[in-house]
Amino acid sequence: MTFSSANYWEQRYAKGGNSGAGSFGRLATFKAEVINKFCKEKGIERVTDFGCGDGNQLKLYIINEYVGLDVSESAIEACQKKYAGDQKKSFYIYKSELFKDNLNLFSAELTMSIDIIFHLVEDDIFEKYMHDLFNASRGYVVLYTSNFADSQQVKHVRHRNVTDWVEKKIIDFELIQEIENPYPLTDDPENESFAKFFIYERNQSIS
Repeated sequence: MTFSSANYWEQRYAKGGNSGAGSFGRLATFKAEVINKFCKEKGIERVTDFGCGDGNQLKLYIINEYVGLDVSESAIEACQKKYAGDQKKSFYIYKSELFKDNLNLFSAELTMSIDIIFHLVEDDIFEKYMHDLFNASRGYVVLYTSNFADSQQVKHVRHRNVTDWVEKKIIDFELIQEIENPYPLTDDPENESFAKFFIYERNQSIS
């Protein structure tokens, strides 16, 4: 059977699984520190997160208005329950093949993709997701991902040269910052990661 990344994550959450090691411990703290600092420095009020997962990482964010999207219905349901009393957070199911936001309802000053891109193993899903992610941003896009091509070792992980793809396919954004992960992956996948930050800014001179 053809592997479906969306089905994989829905089944994982539905069975009681979580977003993975990166949403806990020192990795989650590191990511939140980078994102919170960037939002504060740029005065960002609204963020759309393309891949919010079960909402554990969200606990550490300091964001005024947050919109979380995810392919998993179970994950969205968990987030809605977890943050039921927070009127500044909204959650929606994201299906790339059905997502067409002509009225910019999900538009934000910052859109972000945290530990998501290397889980998009299907080419068509990856391409549509990346265009949706950048199209929804009015100012900045934050990626936290691997950035190298590698043979697929695990069914739900596929590494790509992401910055090369953005340079070729996204003409109105430029890479303004890279932030290394202080815990690079060596032999402890629970506390280390192959991902790092890539921050893009929309070029306002391009209409």
